[in-house]
Amino acid sequence: MPVLVLLSAAFVVGVEQTIQWKYGTTGTVGLLLLSVGVKAKSPALSSVGAVILALLATGPAVSS
Repeated sequence: MPVLVLLSAAFVVGVEQTIQWKYGTTGTVGLLLLSVGVKAKSPALSSVGAVILALLATGPAVSS
């Protein structure tokens, strides 16, 4: 069981660092809102986080 917890924590930290590196602080805020919304079962928070991440991911494609 501790190995599973350690692997999941490492995965979460890796995803967070990748988003921080690629999308900056706004990406981290979007990921935070998404994860807090899912944990709190709040569709509004998770939707706002998902929209932020979607806008960051599609921003370069839309502006071209």
